[in-house]
Amino acid sequence: MRLVVRTVSELCITVGTVIVLFVVYVLFWTGVQADTVMDDQIDLLQQQWARGGVRPTGTADPGASAAPPKPAPYENGRPFAIMYIPRLGFTWNKPVLEGTDTGTLKKGLGHYTGTAQLGQKGNFSVAGHRRTYGDPFKDFPRLRPGDAVVLTDGTTWFTYRIGKGPYTTVPTDIEVIDPLPRKSGYTRPGRYLTLTTCEPEWGHSHRLIVWAHLDSTQPVEAGKPAALRR
Repeated sequence: MRLVVRTVSELCITVGTVIVLFVVYVLFWTGVQADTVMDDQIDLLQQQWARGGVRPTGTADPGASAAPPKPAPYENGRPFAIMYIPRLGFTWNKPVLEGTDTGTLKKGLGHYTGTAQLGQKGNFSVAGHRRTYGDPFKDFPRLRPGDAVVLTDGTTWFTYRIGKGPYTTVPTDIEVIDPLPRKSGYTRPGRYLTLTTCEPEWGHSHRLIVWAHLDSTQPVEAGKPAALRR
């Protein structure tokens, strides 16, 4: 009997240790790995831009009537921009890659393939993990209307302003990334941005959404936009 009790106790300790190690892996180690990978993606972009390997978006001023030239498609799984959200901290910056598959979202934020490209007419839509893999959108609920979301593609700064959100919906509500999202509050075609992440914080039964519109653009040579100046 003692042998049975001791064996069961040892098994419980072993199982408990495995669970603790798994929690540490999920909460800590995947974050460390993801931060390193995201930093590598940003370094890759900056090196590419420094070499002159920038793929311009051809975006005109938001108020301009002339249609800008359509840029080439983004490469699946490759970074093409860096996003900054001052509300989440002035050190918060994440790479944006093409695609939203599991492997891509481990490296940063993912652009929904088929939605508008950065700065173009339509709805430039981006997804990110709420928790694990660097917790990029952990503080997503802090976002408010009027907050800036700034992106650069190496040639241009794009400043979007949040108009509505965070809005809670279900994963099957794919209308949130339509060119003109019905529940966004916007009533006519424009240059929009949608950000999506999971809700609740440690689950995925719902989605949190914010919608924004392109407020201004400026060349990188002009320095950082006002939203990124402390």
